[in-house]
Amino acid sequence: MTTPRLHRRGRLAAAVGGLAAATLAVALAVPAAAAGSTLQAAAAESGRYFGTAIAASRLSDGTYTGIANREFNMITAENEMKMDATEPNRGQFSYSNGDRIVNWARQNGKQVRGHALAWHSQQPGWMQNLSGTDLRNAMLNHVTQVATYYRGKIYAWDVVNEAYADGSSGARRDSNLQRTGNDWIEAAFRAARAADPNAKLCYNDYNTDNWSHAKTQGVYNMVKDFKARGVPIDCVGFQAHFNSGNPVPSNYHTTLQNFADLGVDVQITELDIEGSGSSQAQQYQGVVQACLAVSRCTGITVWGVRDTDSWRASGTPLLFDGSGNKKAAYTSVLNALNAGGTTTPTPNPTNPTPTPTPTNPGGGSPSCTATYSEGQKWGDRFNGTVTIRATTNISSWQSTVTVRSPQKIIATWNGSPTWDSSGNVMTMRPSGSGALAAGQSTSFGFTVQHNGNWTWPSVTCAAS
Repeated sequence: MTTPRLHRRGRLAAAVGGLAAATLAVALAVPAAAAGSTLQAAAAESGRYFGTAIAASRLSDGTYTGIANREFNMITAENEMKMDATEPNRGQFSYSNGDRIVNWARQNGKQVRGHALAWHSQQPGWMQNLSGTDLRNAMLNHVTQVATYYRGKIYAWDVVNEAYADGSSGARRDSNLQRTGNDWIEAAFRAARAADPNAKLCYNDYNTDNWSHAKTQGVYNMVKDFKARGVPIDCVGFQAHFNSGNPVPSNYHTTLQNFADLGVDVQITELDIEGSGSSQAQQYQGVVQACLAVSRCTGITVWGVRDTDSWRASGTPLLFDGSGNKKAAYTSVLNALNAGGTTTPTPNPTNPTPTPTPTNPGGGSPSCTATYSEGQKWGDRFNGTVTIRATTNISSWQSTVTVRSPQKIIATWNGSPTWDSSGNVMTMRPSGSGALAAGQSTSFGFTVQHNGNWTWPSVTCAAS
Protein backbone atom coordinates (compact mmCIF):
# COMPACT_ATOMS: atom_id res chain seq x y z
CA MET A 1 0.00 0.00 0.00
CA THR A 2 1.01 3.56 -0.41
CA THR A 3 -0.15 7.08 0.19
CA PRO A 4 -1.94 9.28 -2.39
CA ARG A 5 1.20 9.98 -4.37
CA LEU A 6 0.77 6.53 -5.91
CA HIS A 7 -3.00 6.46 -6.20
CA ARG A 8 -4.32 2.97 -6.81
CA ARG A 9 -8.07 3.40 -6.66
CA GLY A 10 -8.44 1.87 -10.09
CA ARG A 11 -6.97 -1.44 -9.05
CA LEU A 12 -9.84 -2.17 -6.63
CA ALA A 13 -11.73 -4.51 -8.94
CA ALA A 14 -15.37 -5.21 -8.13
CA ALA A 15 -15.88 -8.28 -5.97
CA VAL A 16 -18.81 -10.64 -6.27
CA GLY A 17 -21.48 -9.89 -3.69
CA GLY A 18 -21.44 -7.97 -0.44
CA LEU A 19 -21.26 -9.15 3.11
CA ALA A 20 -24.61 -10.73 3.91
CA ALA A 21 -26.75 -9.04 6.51
CA ALA A 22 -26.80 -12.22 8.57
CA THR A 23 -23.03 -12.19 8.73
CA LEU A 24 -23.16 -8.71 10.17
CA ALA A 25 -25.74 -9.40 12.84
CA VAL A 26 -24.16 -8.50 16.18
CA ALA A 27 -25.76 -6.55 19.00
CA LEU A 28 -24.28 -3.08 18.86
CA ALA A 29 -25.46 -2.47 22.40
CA VAL A 30 -22.49 -4.29 23.94
CA PRO A 31 -20.91 -1.73 26.28
CA ALA A 32 -17.37 -0.70 25.42
CA ALA A 33 -16.25 -1.42 28.97
CA ALA A 34 -17.05 -5.12 28.48
CA ALA A 35 -13.47 -5.66 27.37
CA GLY A 36 -11.71 -2.40 26.68
CA SER A 37 -12.45 1.21 25.96
CA THR A 38 -9.83 1.43 23.21
CA LEU A 39 -9.25 -0.65 20.10
CA GLN A 40 -5.96 -2.06 21.31
CA ALA A 41 -7.40 -3.03 24.71
CA ALA A 42 -10.47 -4.63 23.17
CA ALA A 43 -8.41 -6.59 20.63
CA ALA A 44 -6.09 -7.80 23.39
CA GLU A 45 -9.05 -9.61 24.98
CA SER A 46 -8.72 -12.29 22.30
CA GLY A 47 -4.92 -12.10 22.02
CA ARG A 48 -4.92 -9.92 18.91
CA TYR A 49 -3.44 -6.54 18.05
CA PHE A 50 -5.09 -3.51 16.47
CA GLY A 51 -2.77 -1.28 14.48
CA THR A 52 -2.46 1.67 12.16
CA ALA A 53 -0.13 3.08 9.51
CA ILE A 54 1.93 6.11 10.53
CA ALA A 55 3.67 8.78 8.45
CA ALA A 56 6.82 10.32 9.89
CA SER A 57 5.76 13.75 8.65
CA ARG A 58 2.72 13.67 10.96
CA LEU A 59 4.54 12.76 14.17
CA SER A 60 4.53 16.44 15.16
CA ASP A 61 0.71 16.52 15.03
CA GLY A 62 -0.47 16.10 18.62
CA THR A 63 -4.01 15.05 17.72
CA TYR A 64 -2.67 12.43 15.30
CA THR A 65 -0.14 10.95 17.71
CA GLY A 66 -2.57 11.16 20.61
CA ILE A 67 -5.11 8.98 18.80
CA ALA A 68 -2.42 6.62 17.55
CA ASN A 69 -0.94 6.20 21.02
CA ARG A 70 -4.29 5.68 22.71
CA GLU A 71 -5.96 3.34 20.24
CA PHE A 72 -3.32 1.25 18.47
CA ASN A 73 -0.53 -1.12 19.52
CA MET A 74 0.87 -2.17 16.13
CA ILE A 75 2.50 0.41 13.87
CA THR A 76 3.31 0.21 10.15
CA ALA A 77 5.33 2.87 8.34
CA GLU A 78 3.36 4.16 5.34
CA ASN A 79 6.32 4.76 3.02
CA GLU A 80 9.41 5.24 5.16
CA MET A 81 10.63 1.63 5.14
CA LYS A 82 10.03 0.86 1.46
CA MET A 83 12.78 0.30 -1.08
CA ASP A 84 13.07 3.83 -2.46
CA ALA A 85 13.15 5.32 1.04
CA THR A 86 15.71 2.96 2.57
CA GLU A 87 18.14 2.58 -0.38
CA PRO A 88 17.86 5.73 -2.51
CA ASN A 89 21.28 5.05 -4.04
CA ARG A 90 22.71 1.62 -4.59
CA GLY A 91 24.55 0.46 -1.50
CA GLN A 92 23.74 3.68 0.39
CA PHE A 93 21.03 3.07 2.97
CA SER A 94 18.92 5.72 4.66
CA TYR A 95 16.92 4.82 7.76
CA SER A 96 16.26 8.21 9.37
CA ASN A 97 12.51 8.44 8.73
CA GLY A 98 11.97 4.74 9.30
CA ASP A 99 13.82 5.10 12.59
CA ARG A 100 11.57 7.99 13.61
CA ILE A 101 8.53 5.75 13.30
CA VAL A 102 10.14 2.68 14.85
CA ASN A 103 11.51 4.69 17.77
CA TRP A 104 8.18 6.43 18.39
CA ALA A 105 6.41 3.08 18.38
CA ARG A 106 8.84 1.36 20.72
CA GLN A 107 9.04 4.32 23.09
CA ASN A 108 5.26 4.08 23.42
CA GLY A 109 5.21 0.34 24.01
CA LYS A 110 4.04 -0.66 20.54
CA GLN A 111 5.12 -3.29 18.05
CA VAL A 112 6.08 -2.64 14.43
CA ARG A 113 5.16 -4.32 11.17
CA GLY A 114 7.87 -3.83 8.56
CA HIS A 115 6.57 -2.77 5.14
CA ALA A 116 7.95 -3.77 2.65
CA LEU A 117 11.24 -5.43 1.69
CA ALA A 118 10.67 -6.35 -1.98
CA TRP A 119 8.10 -4.85 -4.34
CA HIS A 120 7.80 -4.07 -8.03
CA SER A 121 6.61 -0.55 -7.16
CA GLN A 122 8.38 2.29 -5.35
CA GLN A 123 11.75 0.97 -6.38
CA PRO A 124 14.51 3.58 -6.45
CA GLY A 125 15.45 4.77 -9.92
CA TRP A 126 18.73 2.91 -9.97
CA MET A 127 16.98 -0.41 -9.29
CA GLN A 128 14.37 0.19 -12.00
CA ASN A 129 17.21 0.24 -14.54
CA LEU A 130 18.57 -3.17 -13.54
CA SER A 131 17.61 -6.60 -14.80
CA GLY A 132 18.58 -10.25 -14.58
CA THR A 133 21.21 -11.45 -12.13
CA ASP A 134 22.26 -7.91 -11.27
CA LEU A 135 18.72 -7.01 -10.20
CA ARG A 136 18.31 -10.29 -8.30
CA ASN A 137 21.51 -9.68 -6.34
CA ALA A 138 20.54 -6.07 -5.64
CA MET A 139 17.12 -7.15 -4.36
CA LEU A 140 18.57 -9.82 -2.10
CA ASN A 141 21.17 -7.42 -0.74
CA HIS A 142 18.42 -4.89 -0.01
CA VAL A 143 16.35 -7.48 1.85
CA THR A 144 19.37 -8.62 3.83
CA GLN A 145 20.63 -5.16 4.75
CA VAL A 146 17.26 -3.67 5.79
CA ALA A 147 16.08 -6.73 7.71
CA THR A 148 19.44 -6.96 9.45
CA TYR A 149 19.38 -3.27 10.39
CA TYR A 150 15.96 -3.59 12.05
CA ARG A 151 16.58 -7.05 13.50
CA GLY A 152 14.92 -7.43 16.89
CA LYS A 153 12.65 -4.43 16.37
CA ILE A 154 10.11 -5.85 13.90
CA TYR A 155 7.16 -8.10 14.74
CA ALA A 156 6.52 -9.09 11.12
CA TRP A 157 7.90 -8.14 7.71
CA ASP A 158 5.92 -7.86 4.50
CA VAL A 159 8.79 -9.57 2.74
CA VAL A 160 7.18 -9.47 -0.71
CA ASN A 161 4.35 -7.15 -1.67
CA GLU A 162 1.80 -7.47 -4.49
CA ALA A 163 3.50 -10.03 -6.69
CA TYR A 164 0.30 -11.44 -8.26
CA ALA A 165 -1.59 -10.04 -11.23
CA ASP A 166 -5.17 -8.81 -11.19
CA GLY A 167 -7.70 -10.48 -13.43
CA SER A 168 -8.59 -14.07 -14.16
CA SER A 169 -5.17 -15.62 -14.75
CA GLY A 170 -4.14 -16.30 -11.16
CA ALA A 171 -0.57 -15.77 -12.36
CA ARG A 172 2.38 -13.77 -11.13
CA ARG A 173 2.61 -10.11 -12.08
CA ASP A 174 4.97 -9.42 -14.98
CA SER A 175 7.50 -7.25 -13.14
CA ASN A 176 11.24 -6.71 -13.40
CA LEU A 177 11.65 -8.87 -10.27
CA GLN A 178 9.54 -11.68 -11.72
CA ARG A 179 11.68 -11.63 -14.85
CA THR A 180 14.74 -12.52 -12.73
CA GLY A 181 13.21 -15.99 -12.29
CA ASN A 182 10.11 -17.55 -10.76
CA ASP A 183 12.00 -18.36 -7.55
CA TRP A 184 12.56 -14.70 -6.66
CA ILE A 185 9.87 -14.65 -3.95
CA GLU A 186 11.25 -17.77 -2.32
CA ALA A 187 14.75 -16.29 -2.46
CA ALA A 188 13.55 -13.10 -0.78
CA PHE A 189 11.93 -15.06 2.07
CA ARG A 190 15.04 -17.14 2.64
CA ALA A 191 17.18 -14.01 2.74
CA ALA A 192 14.80 -12.36 5.22
CA ARG A 193 14.85 -15.39 7.50
CA ALA A 194 18.63 -15.44 7.53
CA ALA A 195 18.74 -11.71 8.32
CA ASP A 196 16.12 -11.74 11.10
CA PRO A 197 15.28 -15.23 12.38
CA ASN A 198 12.74 -13.97 14.94
CA ALA A 199 10.52 -11.76 12.78
CA LYS A 200 7.40 -13.26 11.24
CA LEU A 201 7.69 -13.30 7.45
CA CYS A 202 4.56 -12.39 5.47
CA TYR A 203 3.39 -12.22 1.89
CA ASN A 204 1.10 -9.18 1.42
CA ASP A 205 -1.37 -8.41 -1.40
CA TYR A 206 -4.66 -6.70 -2.33
CA ASN A 207 -7.81 -8.08 -4.04
CA THR A 208 -7.20 -11.47 -2.43
CA ASP A 209 -10.26 -11.21 -0.14
CA ASN A 210 -12.74 -13.23 -2.22
CA TRP A 211 -12.06 -16.96 -2.07
CA SER A 212 -13.46 -17.55 -5.57
CA HIS A 213 -11.11 -15.07 -7.30
CA ALA A 214 -8.25 -16.38 -9.41
CA LYS A 215 -5.76 -14.03 -7.75
CA THR A 216 -6.69 -15.40 -4.32
CA GLN A 217 -6.21 -18.93 -5.58
CA GLY A 218 -2.85 -18.07 -7.11
CA VAL A 219 -1.52 -16.71 -3.81
CA TYR A 220 -3.04 -19.66 -1.91
CA ASN A 221 -1.28 -22.16 -4.15
CA MET A 222 2.03 -20.36 -3.70
CA VAL A 223 1.72 -20.40 0.09
CA LYS A 224 0.68 -24.06 0.03
CA ASP A 225 3.74 -24.88 -2.07
CA PHE A 226 6.05 -22.88 0.21
CA LYS A 227 4.77 -24.66 3.32
CA ALA A 228 5.16 -28.05 1.64
CA ARG A 229 8.76 -27.32 0.64
CA GLY A 230 9.86 -25.63 3.84
CA VAL A 231 10.16 -22.12 2.45
CA PRO A 232 10.11 -19.84 5.52
CA ILE A 233 6.71 -18.11 5.35
CA ASP A 234 4.83 -17.41 8.59
CA CYS A 235 1.90 -15.21 7.61
CA VAL A 236 -0.21 -13.77 4.82
CA GLY A 237 -1.36 -10.17 4.79
CA PHE A 238 -4.72 -9.14 3.31
CA GLN A 239 -4.75 -5.45 2.47
CA ALA A 240 -8.58 -5.22 2.55
CA HIS A 241 -9.26 -1.99 0.63
CA PHE A 242 -13.03 -1.90 0.16
CA ASN A 243 -15.59 0.46 -1.39
CA SER A 244 -19.11 0.30 -2.84
CA GLY A 245 -17.85 -1.44 -6.00
CA ASN A 246 -15.62 -3.78 -4.02
CA PRO A 247 -17.45 -4.56 -0.76
CA VAL A 248 -16.40 -7.06 1.86
CA PRO A 249 -17.17 -10.41 0.19
CA SER A 250 -19.60 -12.82 1.82
CA ASN A 251 -16.91 -15.53 1.83
CA TYR A 252 -14.24 -13.38 3.53
CA HIS A 253 -14.13 -15.62 6.59
CA THR A 254 -13.68 -18.64 4.33
CA THR A 255 -10.67 -17.00 2.69
CA LEU A 256 -8.99 -16.23 6.00
CA GLN A 257 -9.70 -19.69 7.40
CA ASN A 258 -8.46 -21.53 4.32
CA PHE A 259 -5.15 -19.70 4.38
CA ALA A 260 -4.83 -20.23 8.14
CA ASP A 261 -5.41 -23.96 7.60
CA LEU A 262 -2.16 -24.02 5.61
CA GLY A 263 -0.32 -23.32 8.88
CA VAL A 264 0.25 -19.58 8.54
CA ASP A 265 -1.06 -16.61 10.50
CA VAL A 266 -3.38 -14.29 8.62
CA GLN A 267 -3.31 -10.54 9.22
CA ILE A 268 -5.51 -7.75 7.89
CA THR A 269 -2.81 -5.28 7.03
CA GLU A 270 -4.16 -2.15 5.30
CA LEU A 271 -7.87 -1.96 6.07
CA ASP A 272 -9.91 0.98 4.83
CA ILE A 273 -13.55 1.05 3.71
CA GLU A 274 -14.91 4.01 1.77
CA GLY A 275 -18.33 5.25 2.85
CA SER A 276 -20.06 6.67 5.89
CA GLY A 277 -22.66 6.01 8.55
CA SER A 278 -24.25 2.65 9.26
CA SER A 279 -23.28 1.10 5.93
CA GLN A 280 -19.59 1.71 6.52
CA ALA A 281 -19.96 0.65 10.16
CA GLN A 282 -21.49 -2.69 9.15
CA GLN A 283 -18.74 -3.38 6.65
CA TYR A 284 -16.07 -2.72 9.29
CA GLN A 285 -17.96 -4.88 11.76
CA GLY A 286 -18.02 -7.76 9.29
CA VAL A 287 -14.25 -7.61 8.77
CA VAL A 288 -13.62 -7.71 12.51
CA GLN A 289 -16.04 -10.61 12.97
CA ALA A 290 -14.30 -12.56 10.21
CA CYS A 291 -10.92 -12.10 11.90
CA LEU A 292 -12.28 -13.02 15.33
CA ALA A 293 -13.71 -16.23 13.90
CA VAL A 294 -10.26 -17.45 12.78
CA SER A 295 -7.90 -18.34 15.61
CA ARG A 296 -4.83 -17.60 13.48
CA CYS A 297 -6.05 -14.14 12.46
CA THR A 298 -3.63 -12.35 14.76
CA GLY A 299 -4.51 -8.72 14.16
CA ILE A 300 -5.96 -5.88 12.13
CA THR A 301 -4.24 -2.72 10.89
CA VAL A 302 -6.16 0.23 9.44
CA TRP A 303 -4.29 2.25 6.84
CA GLY A 304 -4.15 5.63 8.52
CA VAL A 305 -5.45 7.39 11.61
CA ARG A 306 -8.01 10.00 10.45
CA ASP A 307 -9.91 10.27 7.19
CA THR A 308 -7.75 13.22 6.16
CA ASP A 309 -4.60 11.11 6.64
CA SER A 310 -5.80 8.44 4.21
CA TRP A 311 -4.56 7.87 0.66
CA ARG A 312 -8.32 7.69 -0.13
CA ALA A 313 -9.26 10.78 1.89
CA SER A 314 -12.18 11.80 -0.35
CA GLY A 315 -13.85 8.46 0.44
CA THR A 316 -13.69 9.03 4.24
CA PRO A 317 -12.56 5.42 4.75
CA LEU A 318 -11.20 5.33 8.32
CA LEU A 319 -12.44 5.16 11.92
CA PHE A 320 -11.82 8.81 12.85
CA ASP A 321 -12.95 11.90 10.97
CA GLY A 322 -10.59 14.71 9.97
CA SER A 323 -10.95 16.35 13.38
CA GLY A 324 -10.09 13.15 15.20
CA ASN A 325 -13.65 12.34 16.29
CA LYS A 326 -14.75 8.71 16.56
CA LYS A 327 -17.10 7.68 13.76
CA ALA A 328 -19.91 5.11 13.76
CA ALA A 329 -17.41 2.71 12.21
CA TYR A 330 -15.19 3.07 15.28
CA THR A 331 -18.06 2.12 17.59
CA SER A 332 -18.95 -0.91 15.46
CA VAL A 333 -15.34 -2.11 15.50
CA LEU A 334 -14.96 -1.61 19.24
CA ASN A 335 -18.21 -3.41 20.00
CA ALA A 336 -17.35 -6.30 17.69
CA LEU A 337 -13.96 -6.68 19.39
CA ASN A 338 -15.59 -6.54 22.80
CA ALA A 339 -18.08 -9.23 21.77
CA GLY A 340 -15.09 -11.57 21.68
CA GLY A 341 -13.70 -14.27 19.47
CA THR A 342 -11.26 -17.13 19.39
CA THR A 343 -7.74 -17.23 20.70
CA THR A 344 -5.07 -19.90 20.82
CA PRO A 345 -2.44 -19.06 23.46
CA THR A 346 1.16 -19.87 22.58
CA PRO A 347 2.25 -22.95 24.56
CA ASN A 348 4.77 -22.18 27.29
CA PRO A 349 6.83 -24.98 28.85
CA THR A 350 6.99 -23.24 32.21
CA ASN A 351 3.35 -22.11 32.38
CA PRO A 352 1.51 -24.46 29.98
CA THR A 353 -2.00 -23.18 30.73
CA PRO A 354 -2.82 -19.47 31.32
CA THR A 355 -5.41 -19.85 34.07
CA PRO A 356 -7.27 -16.99 35.76
CA THR A 357 -6.16 -16.11 39.28
CA PRO A 358 -9.26 -15.43 41.42
CA THR A 359 -9.28 -13.01 44.32
CA ASN A 360 -12.05 -12.81 46.93
CA PRO A 361 -14.08 -15.61 45.30
CA GLY A 362 -17.69 -16.07 46.32
CA GLY A 363 -19.77 -14.14 48.81
CA GLY A 364 -20.65 -10.52 48.35
CA SER A 365 -17.11 -9.15 48.45
CA PRO A 366 -15.83 -7.32 45.37
CA SER A 367 -13.80 -9.76 43.30
CA CYS A 368 -11.88 -10.06 40.03
CA THR A 369 -9.62 -12.41 38.12
CA ALA A 370 -6.31 -11.74 36.39
CA THR A 371 -5.35 -13.76 33.30
CA TYR A 372 -1.94 -13.57 31.65
CA SER A 373 -1.47 -14.11 27.90
CA GLU A 374 1.81 -14.17 26.05
CA GLY A 375 2.50 -11.63 23.31
CA GLN A 376 5.30 -11.07 20.83
CA LYS A 377 8.75 -12.47 21.65
CA TRP A 378 12.15 -11.16 20.57
CA GLY A 379 15.65 -12.38 21.30
CA ASP A 380 16.01 -10.30 24.47
CA ARG A 381 12.43 -9.54 25.61
CA PHE A 382 8.77 -10.45 25.37
CA ASN A 383 5.39 -8.78 25.72
CA GLY A 384 2.59 -9.86 28.00
CA THR A 385 -1.05 -8.84 28.48
CA VAL A 386 -3.06 -9.14 31.68
CA THR A 387 -6.84 -9.24 31.40
CA ILE A 388 -8.78 -8.11 34.48
CA ARG A 389 -12.33 -9.44 34.67
CA ALA A 390 -14.83 -8.50 37.36
CA THR A 391 -16.74 -11.42 38.88
CA THR A 392 -18.91 -9.03 40.90
CA ASN A 393 -19.51 -5.29 40.52
CA ILE A 394 -16.33 -3.46 41.48
CA SER A 395 -15.42 0.20 41.86
CA SER A 396 -11.69 -0.30 41.19
CA TRP A 397 -8.97 -2.92 40.91
CA GLN A 398 -5.24 -3.41 41.19
CA SER A 399 -3.10 -6.16 39.79
CA THR A 400 0.26 -7.45 41.00
CA VAL A 401 2.71 -8.72 38.39
CA THR A 402 5.76 -10.58 39.69
CA VAL A 403 8.69 -11.32 37.38
CA ARG A 404 11.56 -13.67 38.16
CA SER A 405 15.08 -12.31 38.53
CA PRO A 406 16.96 -11.35 36.40
CA GLN A 407 13.85 -10.28 34.46
CA LYS A 408 12.86 -6.61 34.45
CA ILE A 409 9.73 -4.87 33.19
CA ILE A 410 10.93 -2.13 30.84
CA ALA A 411 7.67 -0.74 29.38
CA THR A 412 3.95 -0.71 30.20
CA TRP A 413 0.71 0.51 28.64
CA ASN A 414 -2.95 0.98 29.58
CA GLY A 415 -2.38 1.49 33.30
CA SER A 416 -0.50 3.31 36.08
CA PRO A 417 2.33 1.16 37.49
CA THR A 418 4.38 1.28 40.70
CA TRP A 419 7.21 -1.05 41.73
CA ASP A 420 8.53 -2.44 45.00
CA SER A 421 12.13 -1.88 46.08
CA SER A 422 13.36 -5.02 44.28
CA GLY A 423 11.95 -3.90 40.94
CA ASN A 424 10.53 -7.39 40.43
CA VAL A 425 6.99 -6.72 41.65
CA MET A 426 4.81 -4.27 39.75
CA THR A 427 1.43 -3.09 40.98
CA MET A 428 -0.76 -1.89 38.14
CA ARG A 429 -3.77 0.31 38.75
CA PRO A 430 -6.21 1.75 36.20
CA SER A 431 -5.14 5.07 34.72
CA GLY A 432 -8.78 6.19 34.77
CA SER A 433 -11.89 4.76 36.34
CA GLY A 434 -11.48 1.17 37.44
CA ALA A 435 -15.19 0.50 37.80
CA LEU A 436 -16.39 -2.71 36.13
CA ALA A 437 -19.73 -4.45 36.28
CA ALA A 438 -19.86 -8.19 36.87
CA GLY A 439 -18.57 -9.97 33.75
CA GLN A 440 -16.87 -6.91 32.30
CA SER A 441 -13.12 -6.71 31.77
CA THR A 442 -10.19 -4.54 30.81
CA SER A 443 -6.52 -5.18 30.11
CA PHE A 444 -3.02 -3.77 30.37
CA GLY A 445 0.31 -4.79 28.91
CA PHE A 446 4.02 -4.71 29.51
CA THR A 447 7.40 -5.66 28.05
CA VAL A 448 9.81 -7.87 30.02
CA GLN A 449 13.58 -7.79 29.44
CA HIS A 450 14.10 -11.48 30.17
CA ASN A 451 17.92 -11.64 30.53
CA GLY A 452 17.82 -15.37 29.81
CA ASN A 453 14.76 -16.27 31.89
CA TRP A 454 11.65 -16.90 29.75
CA THR A 455 9.37 -17.84 32.66
CA TRP A 456 5.95 -16.20 32.54
CA PRO A 457 5.21 -13.63 35.25
CA SER A 458 2.67 -14.48 37.95
CA VAL A 459 -0.37 -12.20 38.20
CA THR A 460 -3.07 -11.54 40.77
CA CYS A 461 -6.02 -9.17 41.05
CA ALA A 462 -7.58 -7.39 44.03
CA ALA A 463 -10.83 -5.42 43.82
CA SER A 464 -12.64 -2.84 45.87
